[in-house]
Amino acid sequence: MEVKEYAKRLAAANPAVQDVIDRKETIWINDRLLPVDLIDGLCQLVVSDEDIADAEDRLARFAPYIRKCFPETEETGGLIESPLKCIPNMQQKLADRENVDIPGMLMLKMDSHLAIAGSVKARGGIYEVLKHAETLAMEAGLLTREDNYARLADDEMKKFFGQYTVQVGSTGNLGLSIGIMSAFLGFRVKVHMSADAKQWKKDMLCSKGVEVIEYEDDYSRAVEEGRRDSDRDPMSYFVDDEYSVDLFLGYAVAAHRLQEQMEQMHITIDEEHPLIVYVPAGVGGAPGGVCYGLKRLYKENVHVFFTEPVMCPSLLAGFASQRYERANVHDFGLSGITHADGLACASPSGFVTRIDNNLVSGDLTLNDDKLYDYMRMLMETEDVRIEPSSCAAFIGPVGLSRYPAAGEYCRKHGLTRERLENAVQICWATGGRLVPEEIWEEYLNTRL
Repeated sequence: MEVKEYAKRLAAANPAVQDVIDRKETIWINDRLLPVDLIDGLCQLVVSDEDIADAEDRLARFAPYIRKCFPETEETGGLIESPLKCIPNMQQKLADRENVDIPGMLMLKMDSHLAIAGSVKARGGIYEVLKHAETLAMEAGLLTREDNYARLADDEMKKFFGQYTVQVGSTGNLGLSIGIMSAFLGFRVKVHMSADAKQWKKDMLCSKGVEVIEYEDDYSRAVEEGRRDSDRDPMSYFVDDEYSVDLFLGYAVAAHRLQEQMEQMHITIDEEHPLIVYVPAGVGGAPGGVCYGLKRLYKENVHVFFTEPVMCPSLLAGFASQRYERANVHDFGLSGITHADGLACASPSGFVTRIDNNLVSGDLTLNDDKLYDYMRMLMETEDVRIEPSSCAAFIGPVGLSRYPAAGEYCRKHGLTRERLENAVQICWATGGRLVPEEIWEEYLNTRL
């Protein structure tokens, strides 16, 4: 695959981009990172703190409905939230295997185990569907903010929602979250799935009464066709992973929830005790929203890195080139084909690459073989199962200790040795709970 001229020029000026073209693992450091207060006005114009608070309030209103319909949320009172777990055994094993020192406390944010959809997409995807349902019901005079939202489970409401269609383009997990939630509410649902999507995810959607439309092409084509199909139907609503503010808000709410969990665990985050977070990235919606929410809360005391497969680092390409959604991994001579099906998006979200342009600290890439190695390592050391795509996060703490560019980043941003020893490093597990047992066996036996 030919490398485009703009990519060649970029590589000549940036060794990390040359690594991308050469298909080598690398770290890209964002030299456009700015203090949050410096860009506060611009951020608030696009996604304000009030918008995030409003999203949190909406999820609280829906809690009685979620609790009634999904018994697994009983413990959280109808809130869709995941555990935060210390993983000291994984920390030691990872450090030993990769021959690096991993300072501070390594933790796992287990969105892999979120209720209903079993992935980080349960945050944004379910939030957007719930907001759409609320809007339709209120406009029809069937719901007010003061009502007990548990009534949305009534047959009358399901019949009402049955007039409408919800559509989405997906490589898998977003389709699951949108499909499961929309179908449960009573919507007709179409999920447009790319060639990268796993068969078990398609089968699960079909079992929920969702219409799955398959494409031989990549994620971008599935989104494009889904958007076009939805535009032809006035009763259809398209969840747009590339541009949706509502999806983004659902993910951004995670930051405040994480803050509450850390406070309950008596974990302090400040200048002397920094927070470093690694989130696997596909098109960028989930990591983008998580990054934005965390930066709004912790400002310069949090450092967020995205992690991507060597063959499909679309966000790295979008940020580094400043071409945003016009960047494509094919332009860098890459196939975009990866075992990390949830991260197989050749072009990034234009919305995320713009709004997080001055907020994300950097991006790390890893080879596909490590996805399975890290997955087995986590199971052996912590007895936790997360899908291979999620395991991209573990290259984060490894890369922060390994690369000279990461060391320079730490020096520039005051991450002294002492502060790193006091740091909390969080790997964000993005999916896994719904993986069928026979697929786990397949994953466990995969060695590349």
